Amino acid sequence: MRLIDRYLLRQLVGPVLLAATALTSVALLSQSLAGLDLIVNQRQSALVFLKVTLLYMPQLINLILPIAVFVAALIALNRLHTEQEIVVCFAGGMSRWRVISPAMRLAATVALLALILNVFVQPAAFRELRAELFNVRTDLAATLVREGEFTEPAPGLTVYAQSVDGQGNLRNLFIHQVRPDGATTTYTAETGRIGRAQGRPVLFMSNGSNQEFSSQGVLNYLTFREYIFDLEPLSNADELIHFKPSDRWLHELFFPDLEQDWERRNQLGLLAEGHARLASPIYNIAFMALALNAILGGGFSRLGYGRRIAATSAIAALIRLAGFQVQSACEDEAWLNVLQYAIPLAATAFALARILRSRISGRIPLQPGPRWPRREVRA
Repeated sequence: MRLIDRYLLRQLVGPVLLAATALTSVALLSQSLAGLDLIVNQRQSALVFLKVTLLYMPQLINLILPIAVFVAALIALNRLHTEQEIVVCFAGGMSRWRVISPAMRLAATVALLALILNVFVQPAAFRELRAELFNVRTDLAATLVREGEFTEPAPGLTVYAQSVDGQGNLRNLFIHQVRPDGATTTYTAETGRIGRAQGRPVLFMSNGSNQEFSSQGVLNYLTFREYIFDLEPLSNADELIHFKPSDRWLHELFFPDLEQDWERRNQLGLLAEGHARLASPIYNIAFMALALNAILGGGFSRLGYGRRIAATSAIAALIRLAGFQVQSACEDEAWLNVLQYAIPLAATAFALARILRSRISGRIPLQPGPRWPRREVRA
């Protein structure tokens, strides 16, 4: 019996891994297309783009795993049943639970992996992601200048650069500044580079001129070889990284610091996220049970199980959508968090009850043999 258990488990592991890899690749491609803004508009390197894309993966994998388990289980179980291998197991005296136990053990293993991703990996990855996006958003070189465009990074300030190379060097730079007292200053330079001087962000300009028109109508003009333009007023030095509910550790979701105004106002949302982290892995077990019910929840059919598979797929989609809706509703009512666990557990119980109560034939269906023409014997 252990040999048969291992065989059934091997038949399920391969398709699950293949389906998870394929769906993860599709999700990774979709996420990478959405993140192209980092390269196109924010002028970040390919390394930053790759890092941000990969840091999204723990959450995407958690969303994909139940679907991968469901699809792979349907494919593997349908093949095993149509080729009468599962029927042979029943004919050999194996109970229904003994036949489905390898699949349920695999689903429990996937659920444990998803729980580890939810509790430990996702918060660590998303915190790093939030820090990286914060650095991109506060990158003065990306926000101050756009190649070939006039930009206004601050009121009264207009910046233009004809070109920006890969090292961040600016060519043919133009800056026009209007001060609150009405005075205007125009800077032009052949080259420029954003850096730091005495711990302050500055713009180093080379080979240019400075034209200042004071509020009294006096024009001052000078040329320079090196000039430092202070960027401190443009940098949000006081801005801090704000972690969303998806970025927080489990204890921060269940026991928020109520002295913080944002956490006090969003306490129910944090609680809903915490329960979703614990409840979502159960969908892996529920979807495996639904797949088993689609194949084993009725009698043997040589014509296939297309209708049952289609109906079960629709039920699985509705169950997962209901889970998302309940999680959203839990941000308004705390008691609804019970439903986050009840929905996948009820689906699992329903599917297993149908499997264990259904009548599955223990006889191997015989293939019809050829029909020979009858001969009449005359006396």
